[in-house]
Amino acid sequence: MTHLSMHGLVRAFVAIALSSAAITSQASADTTLVVGKAAATADPIIAVNVGDKMGFFKKHGIDVNIIDFTGGSKMTQAMVAGSIDIGDGAGTEMAHIAKGAPMMAVCENTTTFPFLSIGVPWDSPIKSVKELKGKKVGISSPGSLTDWLALEFARKEGWAPDAITRVAIGNGPSSSVAAFRDHLIDADFGGTSTFLNMEERKVGRVLAPISSFEGPAASGVVFASNHLIQTNPDALRAFLAGWIETTTFIRTNKAQTVQIERGVTNFSEAVQSKEYDIVVSMFTKDCRFDVDSLATLKRSFIDLHLLDTPPDMSKLYSEAYLPTTPGTADSH
Repeated sequence: MTHLSMHGLVRAFVAIALSSAAITSQASADTTLVVGKAAATADPIIAVNVGDKMGFFKKHGIDVNIIDFTGGSKMTQAMVAGSIDIGDGAGTEMAHIAKGAPMMAVCENTTTFPFLSIGVPWDSPIKSVKELKGKKVGISSPGSLTDWLALEFARKEGWAPDAITRVAIGNGPSSSVAAFRDHLIDADFGGTSTFLNMEERKVGRVLAPISSFEGPAASGVVFASNHLIQTNPDALRAFLAGWIETTTFIRTNKAQTVQIERGVTNFSEAVQSKEYDIVVSMFTKDCRFDVDSLATLKRSFIDLHLLDTPPDMSKLYSEAYLPTTPGTADSH
């Protein structure tokens, strides 16, 4: 073998080695985060599924492993157990931080409640919310967002808290359908899309949107485990950059969003499209926490008997891991 050919062979081996190293480096650079959702199908929670499908988290070096829970309390329990890195839930879960849960609220994803409604069985004689006094209403679990909303509804109607009986039925479409079918409840505080789907099948119907009586209250919040914050804050920054890109995409791409969400909910295109139009304006553009939301949440913790005294809300959330420019990963 000539000196020239030997030199060329060495260069070829070096090129192959460098190429393999680059591939290995790129693959190992991705960080996997376990994301727990407080519900499988409710907006704004399924935004994480949209971001995963569209590759927005992957773009920032994050792989997501998504786990569905049946309520915010169970999601928080998983956070306490160290089973998840990110929690995708509601602002009411911030009370658990004040009680010592090892997590921090890091993004107010949505502020208002167009994705939630009061629903009733299709053939229910109830035609107005005034008729719910003395009735049994479904909530996902004690201390949950829907539990508090039921209390808020009674309060704003001028009723005592026990004027309606709150029944924990879990969350998700099947829970509401089963509770309606078995006459366990007269109404349910649940997902708007769930009741729209029921209307299509003549199983249930929307009685009133939650937004008809409730204003800003951090309806959607992203939480990070203290372990993630302490050990890999850059991964959290990258995740939130991907999250903001996701919600920007959702606001401006109806057709693709509807199709991705249908893959999660199994609702018809007509139902998912109608729900999209109802909820699309609820997403915040930069994940910043709203002053009115924080004030409402502070009161909710006492209403739900989650805390004995109002907490210092500034200790329950942080905006330190958000991108400096919305939609980018430049947050260092």
